[in-house]
Amino acid sequence: MQMALYDPEKGYYARRHDQVGRSGDFFTSVSTGPLFGRLLADHVADWWRKAGQPEAWRIVELGAHDGTLAGDILTAMRAHHPEAWRGLEYAILEPLPRLARTQQSRLEAFQDHLRIVADPGELPALPGYLLANEVLDALPFHIIEAHDDGWHEIGVGLGEEATLEWHDLGSSPVLGEKLPARKPGYRTEIRPGLADFLKILVPLASPGRMLWIDYGFEHGEYYDEARSKGTLRTFSLHEADEDPLAEPGRRDITAHVDFTAVREAIESLGGEVVCFENQSRFLTEVARPWLLGLEGRTDPDTAKLLRNFQTLTHPAQMGSRFHFLEAGF
Repeated sequence: MQMALYDPEKGYYARRHDQVGRSGDFFTSVSTGPLFGRLLADHVADWWRKAGQPEAWRIVELGAHDGTLAGDILTAMRAHHPEAWRGLEYAILEPLPRLARTQQSRLEAFQDHLRIVADPGELPALPGYLLANEVLDALPFHIIEAHDDGWHEIGVGLGEEATLEWHDLGSSPVLGEKLPARKPGYRTEIRPGLADFLKILVPLASPGRMLWIDYGFEHGEYYDEARSKGTLRTFSLHEADEDPLAEPGRRDITAHVDFTAVREAIESLGGEVVCFENQSRFLTEVARPWLLGLEGRTDPDTAKLLRNFQTLTHPAQMGSRFHFLEAGF
């Protein structure tokens, strides 16, 4: 999965920069329009004020894709929060050179407030707010399967005709040690390296906050007996599939997030989860002042924004699918 998604030359995210949106492979909250970035900017600016309005501070974004969300946040911050804007540095962590060039080009108008780096160690200490929209679901994971003698890891190898196929790698009690016993054949995913992944990011949000936006479940629901095939999916041209061995490097590979595991990893690093709720509740609370300011307006632009807001928050659309986990350090 690491190779298929992140190889610098042939990986899925390195080959293209237009995977997101109606003409791409999948649709995210960013794809609905600039309102999502505006609301995130409002929330982050509110944190900046409560943090004592530091003169120099930073927003750090992971998984910035083509820079659309960064552009929406920077535009809103400059227009609606000028006091916070003055001392803001917006940093994008991007190890893939092709994506970094795309981001640099798209965000040319914000060069005085922008920094794009491949390594978090390149960023000196500042009060910071780290955000990541649909990053955790794309972190490589292990596949494990229940057998009579416990959990086995399932890996990828070559078949007789040099095609990729699944292989039983044998018993793996360490990977399955926190999972309930399940009937043979039950297959699921697990990401045991979350704490290691987060550890290198903590200095960027200390003092500060992290905000992880993604789809997933808490532990008990994730490993429910009925979810016997796990949550692994691939996406291409908005069509979902379950075979990550088909067309490696040309399809997105993803699995839902175990938010309980994320919480435990954050707490093990000294952080505290201050908010965990679905997108509908989170954005509705953030948008309250903005919505009150629209009262009585019936112009077409306002109507369009309200339709955008409904798409983001309606339970039948994106409102219940995505969750926001915010942590302080």
